[in-house]
Amino acid sequence: MIPMVDLKTQYHNLKSEIDRAVLDAIESCQFILGPNVSAFEQETAAYLGAKHAISCASGTDALQLAILAAGIKPGDEIITSPFTFIATAEAICYAGATPVFVDIDPKTFNINPAFIEAAITPRTKAIIPVHIFGQPADMTPIKAICDKHQLLLIEDCAQSFGAAINGTMTGTIGQLGCFSFFPSKNLGCYGDGGLITCATDELAEQIKVLRNHGSSVRYHHSVIGYNSRLDDIQAAILRVKLQRIDEFNSGRRRVAHLYSELLSDIVTVPHEDNKGIHVYHQYTVLTDHRDAIMAKLSEKQISSAVYYPIPLHKQDVFAEDFTDINLPIAEEVSRRCMSLPVYPEMPEESVRLIAQTIREVLVG
Repeated sequence: MIPMVDLKTQYHNLKSEIDRAVLDAIESCQFILGPNVSAFEQETAAYLGAKHAISCASGTDALQLAILAAGIKPGDEIITSPFTFIATAEAICYAGATPVFVDIDPKTFNINPAFIEAAITPRTKAIIPVHIFGQPADMTPIKAICDKHQLLLIEDCAQSFGAAINGTMTGTIGQLGCFSFFPSKNLGCYGDGGLITCATDELAEQIKVLRNHGSSVRYHHSVIGYNSRLDDIQAAILRVKLQRIDEFNSGRRRVAHLYSELLSDIVTVPHEDNKGIHVYHQYTVLTDHRDAIMAKLSEKQISSAVYYPIPLHKQDVFAEDFTDINLPIAEEVSRRCMSLPVYPEMPEESVRLIAQTIREVLVG
């Protein structure tokens, strides 16, 4: 069996350090906003080059808190990608705002800057590019558009921890960056967890208040807030893993580059350019023979997945509101995309077996 991601192997490689960190956290009995949380926030801010890094309970909460801290109100519009996990759009809707979907680049699968300005209206308040699958979005023109139209730039970095573009880490280009520590992420904990990077002291303070029941002083509540705090045990685990994130991402890139070497003549492999560092949260190819390939892989107990089979503007929850929208690239990518197993510890022979299996289907 070859899984999409092998969390057990990673745990056993780090077992002594993680077990010690967890037991120390339990022994301290400081479970909520404890010392590991503060230390993890400081260490993450230093790694990313962010002014502030504020942890929270999940990646979805990170998006929601960032949007609220940015002052987004009901009736506002936020431009984003239709080719992403629904949490990106959910968080916009939680604030009472409206997601406005713009088509994607056919190579990177990220929001295409060339289509953004046509979607801007007087109600547009922000743009949320998603660094999908660990591939940095084309941030230079996106930031220029935000500056020109005085829009907030909020990065969805749920899949891109450690990715960079033009030497700058994702999550530090806009005013706010939103990260997820779901277990399968490049930097993952053993439950849910999230983090928001903030470019200003004011945004950081707002998010600290919002994540803690609207309170900065105990039992004094200035706004309606949320219970969205990363617990100290998860922070302890993340601190161990953070020390190795470059190693993990290098391992993913090793696997991805071998896949591309073996498959580039028979499927469309992920695009890389000289601007960004892709960290391959997913290794996603395009093919017209997805079902046949996935069936053959399944026969050999090899995992595969489709991220994402339905773009957001076609989801039932949004379909009625977007009946007239035409986003052909996102729709085509959703029809043809499939993701292969990728994780830092993946043996070369597993990659070669998967590639050979795909060749058997497409070449014979």
